[in-house]
Amino acid sequence: MSEIPVDQMSFEQAMGELEKVVGKLDSGDVPLEESIRLYERGAALKARCEAKLKEAEEKVAAITLDRDGQPTGTTAFDGA
Repeated sequence: MSEIPVDQMSFEQAMGELEKVVGKLDSGDVPLEESIRLYERGAALKARCEAKLKEAEEKVAAITLDRDGQPTGTTAFDGA
C-alpha cells in the first residue's frame, strides 16, 4: 500500500490503490482484521476518487463557450 495519505492522492493514485484493495479483498485470502482494515482504506480511497471526479466535473461545467462553441472563459459553478 502507498505511504501517501489518501487526502493527498491524485485521482489516478487513489484509483490504482483502490483496485489493489479490491483485488486483495476479492481473493478471500486475508485474515478478518486485515479485511476490515482494507475495507476502511477502500472506503476512504473511493471517497477520494469521487471528490476528485466532482472537482473535475465542476471545472468542466464552468467552462463557457461562445456562439461558435469555442471556450471563452469560466463561470462560477452553482452546483444545480
